[in-house]
Amino acid sequence: MRNVVIGFLGTQLDMGKRREWRPSVQLCAQPGFPVDRLELIHDQRHFHLACNVAAAIARTSPETEVRLVRIDMADPWDFQEVYGRLYDFAADYGFDEDRERYHVHLTTGTHVAQICWFLLTESRHIPARLVQTGPPREGGAPQGTLDVIDPDLARYNALQRRFEAAARDHSALLLGGVETVSPAMRALAERLDLVATTSDAPILLLGEPGTGKSALAAHIHELKLVRRRIKGRMVQVNCATLRGDQALSALFGQRRAATGIAGSERPGFLREADGGVLFLDRIDELGPGEQAALLQVIETGRYCPVGSEAEVTARFHLIATAASDPGALVRAGHLRTDLYARLSQWVFRLPPLRERRQDIQAHLLDMIDSSERQLGRKTGFNADALARYLRFAQDPATLWPGNLRDLQASAHRMAVLAERGRITVPMVEAEIATLADQWRAATADLDSALLAEVVPDALRLDEFDRAQLASVIRACRESASLSAAGRRLFAVSRTEKASQNDADRLRKYLARFGLDWAAVTGNQPG
Repeated sequence: MRNVVIGFLGTQLDMGKRREWRPSVQLCAQPGFPVDRLELIHDQRHFHLACNVAAAIARTSPETEVRLVRIDMADPWDFQEVYGRLYDFAADYGFDEDRERYHVHLTTGTHVAQICWFLLTESRHIPARLVQTGPPREGGAPQGTLDVIDPDLARYNALQRRFEAAARDHSALLLGGVETVSPAMRALAERLDLVATTSDAPILLLGEPGTGKSALAAHIHELKLVRRRIKGRMVQVNCATLRGDQALSALFGQRRAATGIAGSERPGFLREADGGVLFLDRIDELGPGEQAALLQVIETGRYCPVGSEAEVTARFHLIATAASDPGALVRAGHLRTDLYARLSQWVFRLPPLRERRQDIQAHLLDMIDSSERQLGRKTGFNADALARYLRFAQDPATLWPGNLRDLQASAHRMAVLAERGRITVPMVEAEIATLADQWRAATADLDSALLAEVVPDALRLDEFDRAQLASVIRACRESASLSAAGRRLFAVSRTEKASQNDADRLRKYLARFGLDWAAVTGNQPG
């Protein structure tokens, strides 16, 4: 198969004034790379030089056919003109890949021409490999160097491994360095890596309290810094604290003219976040006026501080959180429809701890390590103590209402109380009792409100039945189907049953109170 090379005449290099090496000439003298035909592109002004180069090639490589291809360009640095001329050349060429193997010589021509060559070969408008030549090295061959840039599998596999390693590093960064085996968390990290490093659009994080939304926002900021998407810091704002007349001033800043009092100026959170990340925790807690003003900044990058008629600009990446389903917040009037429309492009829901119990051990040990650094001493579990704690923590009946926040507090308590640096079984039993007491106290007042939603005469139930029924209702609302709720509620006793029809057991229990799946959850049976 014949080798064909297409390249520009080097209007400076091919003169050979600075050194003996002339790239278009030496290209045809490379051992192991015979050039059967060279398509030498030139303009009318350099026709004489092109003829000299063709004569030099004839002396160096008589078997090489040189075709002089005239392409005139008014401005060889104009991308539109160069690309258009080369595109027309490629369209009219008539490539014969059955008989000829094509190469494009990148060494000669302007940088614009090199970019255009790459685009045309990458898109297969020119079915060619790229060739790069270089001058002779000390002690090297007089004809210089030649590299064929070929997308072979070995190179692509190596690059792919590097990309995969970088993706793993970024996922680990987003997850705070904690290894996760949860498919949901892995998928979230991989998708969020792509979004955070390629898009500047707002990101909305959803999840129950304690699922790690604030920590994830900090990791997103760190990743954006690593990928050079931003240069500034992250400004975190708890929107629940912005109330009344001071909310606008806190967010957008205030000029002295607003009050007439010296020293009343303030830059505002938006100005402080310029060039970085603005993290609005519980964005639904902002008032309608603040939400409308924020929407304008997101869309235009401009706003007026309180007391000023002059617009200022602020460019930041927005990360926001909401405590519950944003659709419900919109329907309840807590979140403006137009603001939610801007936030809904990238929405990520962090699963609660009870939905990824397989990650509890990794989080627990990481939290113990963190407590060690704070306390300045080594702490570890006895093997039986760790096994006991994990049985409790990973049990479907353990709901972790505070999610990672509860787990963090539990780990730190055990680390502090481990006087000799070892966490024992009695210590674990005491910690389990502490958690049970805390969760019981936190949910006691909520049971009545929950039962009132579905059982009008709940006060006529025994206290025991009220507590049990409230727990069952919560399990139903937190499960995807009647069967899933049954498996969770009867996780222990189901192993002793000949027939493990958990859904039927749960259906019969609800029927005792005149309830069914739809009445409890608002959904059809699953």
